[in-house]
Amino acid sequence: MSKILIVEDEPNMRLGLKDNLEFEGYEVNLAEDGETGLKHILEGNYSLVLLDVMLPKISGYDICKIVRKSGNDIPIILLTAKGEEIDKVLGLELGADDYVTKPFSLRELLARIKAVLRRAEERSEVKNKDFIKIGRVEVNFSSYNAFENGNAVQMSHKEFEILSFLWSRKNSTVSRDDLLTNVWGYDENPTTRTVDNFILKLRQKVEKDFNHPQIILTVHGIGYKLID
Repeated sequence: MSKILIVEDEPNMRLGLKDNLEFEGYEVNLAEDGETGLKHILEGNYSLVLLDVMLPKISGYDICKIVRKSGNDIPIILLTAKGEEIDKVLGLELGADDYVTKPFSLRELLARIKAVLRRAEERSEVKNKDFIKIGRVEVNFSSYNAFENGNAVQMSHKEFEILSFLWSRKNSTVSRDDLLTNVWGYDENPTTRTVDNFILKLRQKVEKDFNHPQIILTVHGIGYKLID
């Protein structure tokens, strides 16, 4: 049974959601302010959080930021009365999985809950299969998936292939020509500058500070070395 935490300061909304979600078969816990909600999230074991944005003590946005910074990848759906695009974008950038704008229909909310729970389950299944830790990300070269703290990292097919090639020769210098031949092949006509641009993109995803790389090092005049 999925366990859902509702963090909502409006009593009627909080209790109404609880009754309806319990009717649908979910186990439900409640919190009426941000401070209590954050404590429940960090200490509890929930399948999903319904999180109001405008809360006493700590806002929903700040809760998202704190939870994701702690490495907790619990699915979060924001409940907000604000309809402006900037608010929606901010919530998603801070780590929310979805948002529902008030007033909303119960049918819409239930559909979004099911979709987010399904994605979380799929993400968990994928993450448990043969992942390799490279810097900040966990990578599965077979399924072309990458995650950072449980959150999907968008990487192109070519980025995966370059990283895979470097990993297969970790701690050894790989020349730009080797990368061009083995990743792009002879039928394409990229330049060494193309390789450098892709390395920069990869560093932005795997390095703690891509301006001072510690994972993908430059070997001047030759190419690159991935340090394990």
